[in-house]
Amino acid sequence: MRIFSIVFLAALALAGCAPAPIIGADGKPVQQLYRIGPGETAEIQYRMLDAVNALRAANGAPALQLDSSLNAAAATHSRDMSVQNRPWHFGSDGSSPLERVARAGYDGRFLGENISETYETEIETLAAWMENPNTRNVILDSKAREMGFSFFQEPHGKIWWTLVTGTPEAPADVITGSRPAQG
Repeated sequence: MRIFSIVFLAALALAGCAPAPIIGADGKPVQQLYRIGPGETAEIQYRMLDAVNALRAANGAPALQLDSSLNAAAATHSRDMSVQNRPWHFGSDGSSPLERVARAGYDGRFLGENISETYETEIETLAAWMENPNTRNVILDSKAREMGFSFFQEPHGKIWWTLVTGTPEAPADVITGSRPAQG
């Protein structure tokens, strides 16, 4: 319940950034298409970063910084999930999140990845991630220092979200991009 309250307060604080919801006859918000306009990527990324950092502060975790390499890995995976038409952590080429962040030039250590397929805003998506222990752990991991966040919106409005976390510590082993021989 505490997590929900924190997410609610973070969403409320950021509500000035989004249009007021339309309330239906049942008293609940009517689902609307969240259309992301051209040039809004940075605004959305920083809005998510602010919300994540508010949640982390409330839980005693240090603030994150956006990392351009992690943003690139998140954007690539969001688009690839759309192509595959399924939310999962492997790329259409079989790549893992660890391989994707290395390919994007991230020289730190990959820690976690959250993904979503939805019509909801980034803040609604964050609230859903906070309700699940596995995705909440990625967001609140106290070892994380950097974050990448991006999305791909299909023409009919479906949004594929990807959040990636890492730390600037050097990875334990170097990823060469090669795969071990199957035997």
